[in-house]
Amino acid sequence: MRSMMAVAMMLWLGVNTVCAQALTAITPGEVWPDDKGEHINAHGGNVMYHEGTYYWYGENRPARGFTTEVGVGVYSSKDLMNWKNEGVALAVSETKGDVIERGCIMERPKVVYNPTTKKFVMLFHLELKGRGYEAARVGFAVSDTPTGPFKFIRSLRPNAGKWPMDFTKRDIKRAMALDEAKYKEWWTPEWRRAVDEGLLLKRDLPGGQMSRDMTVFVDDDGTAYHIHSAEENLTLNIAELTPDYLDYTGRYIRLAPGGHNEAPTIFKRNGVYWMITSGCTGWDPNEARMFKSKSMWGPWEQLPSPFRGEGANKSFYTQGTYIFKIEGTDQYIFMADRWIPRSLKNSRHIWLPIEYDTDGTPLLFWKDSWTVDN
Repeated sequence: MRSMMAVAMMLWLGVNTVCAQALTAITPGEVWPDDKGEHINAHGGNVMYHEGTYYWYGENRPARGFTTEVGVGVYSSKDLMNWKNEGVALAVSETKGDVIERGCIMERPKVVYNPTTKKFVMLFHLELKGRGYEAARVGFAVSDTPTGPFKFIRSLRPNAGKWPMDFTKRDIKRAMALDEAKYKEWWTPEWRRAVDEGLLLKRDLPGGQMSRDMTVFVDDDGTAYHIHSAEENLTLNIAELTPDYLDYTGRYIRLAPGGHNEAPTIFKRNGVYWMITSGCTGWDPNEARMFKSKSMWGPWEQLPSPFRGEGANKSFYTQGTYIFKIEGTDQYIFMADRWIPRSLKNSRHIWLPIEYDTDGTPLLFWKDSWTVDN
C-alpha cells in the first residue's frame, strides 16, 4: 500500500512539475496552468495591458453549480502565455442582502483603465441572488491598482427614460402605440416587426434597458462604450459611457433588433469597427455572427461568420468573450470559452489570432498550438 502511495505521489509531483514549466505556446482547448499549476479560472473576461504587464480578468467559476461563490479573478503576465494568479479582484459580499452577496451571478467582467481619473474601472453583468436572470443589470466597480481589490459602487439598468439616439419623433410615437399584450406569441412576422419598432424597448424604458452579456470598448479618442444584450437578449445596445466610465451619457443605439445576439466582442482596425457575436443557445455552441461599421453609431452591416474550417458552424465549439491587441503590434487575439456546464471551473480557454481576407475582413482558423510574438 505504501509503495502504491509513493508511486501516486511521484506521478502527482510529475504532473505539477510539467505544469510549473514555462509555456512557450498557446494550446487552445487544453488545460492552461497558472503559476501554481491550476487551470486558469477566469472565464467570460478580458485582457488589459498596463505599464508593461497584461492582466487577465474573468469569472471565478465553481467546480459545480452556476452561481458566483468567489468573485472576479485576476492574473498577470509579461508574455501572454505564462500567468501568475493575483487572487480575487472583486470579491462577493459575505453580508446577507448585499447586491453582490455570495450566490449572486457575476458574469462577463471587463476592466479598462481611465487615464483621466487614473482608476481601473470594471463593468460586469449582474444577477441578484435567487432571482435567476430577471434582474439583468450592469455592475460598476473601481480600483486604484490593476489587481484590486475593486470596490463595488452600484448596479443599474442602463439609460432609464432615454430613447435611442437614432429614434425619430415618429419612431417614438409608433413605439409608444405598441401593446405588448397583443404580441404574446414570439417569432411571428408581426412580433418581429413589433420588436424592431420598439416593443420591448418601450416596456423597459422607465427602469432602464436590460443588460446581460456585455463588453466594454475604448475608442482611439478615449470614449468608452458599453455593448450589451438587451430586450430579452433579442437586441444589442451600444451605449456611450461618461468620461469617468462610471455612468451613461444617454447616447445609445440598437444593433440588430430581434437578431438574438449575445457575447459581443469588438475591435477596430484601419478605421473599421468589427463586432463578432454569438447566437443565444444557452451553454451550447452555435454559429457566430459578424458586423462591420465605419462608426460606432452605424450603420452596421451584418456579414457571415468569420470562422473557417471544420467546426466553423459551431464556432469551434466556443463562445467569444473579448478581442484585444498585442501591445506594439497589429495582432489581435480573439478570446473565447469552450463551456463545460457540468464543471464551469474547468471550461477551456480558446485563444486564436485573427487573420484577414484580401479585403481586410477578419477570419478565424483553428490552431492546435501557436506562439505569441511580442
